[in-house]
Amino acid sequence: MVNSPVIFFDGVCNLCNSSVQFVITHDRENYFKFAALQSEFAKVQLPENLININEGASFILLENGKIYKKSTAALRVAKKLAGLWPLLYTLIIIPPFIRDAIYALIAKNRYKWFGKQESCWVPTPDLKSKFLG
Repeated sequence: MVNSPVIFFDGVCNLCNSSVQFVITHDRENYFKFAALQSEFAKVQLPENLININEGASFILLENGKIYKKSTAALRVAKKLAGLWPLLYTLIIIPPFIRDAIYALIAKNRYKWFGKQESCWVPTPDLKSKFLG
């Protein structure tokens, strides 16, 4: 069991990798750990139906034993970042079906719009401790 919240992300998605790097830069308290959805760690920690990348899985937050998906996961992450980013959490008042529809549109087109890598992004040695599995 991991004590820190874990962000699971699509390791070959350019948008997802950029998002992880953004979170690392703005996570001044070192609150989050990270794991690719393609990792063995994800297979152990998450139900199998959640890690199906072909079905749109791209960003999942495991925090205090609870799983958050889609826009809720993204907003909960923003809430913990330095600067003005926590203000985005006010968008949580928008009904999830609206937020998640926008999220789903982006997730569905993420490879087409932002590109894809052949393999998962490998963190630098300095960042290795933030990544699991």
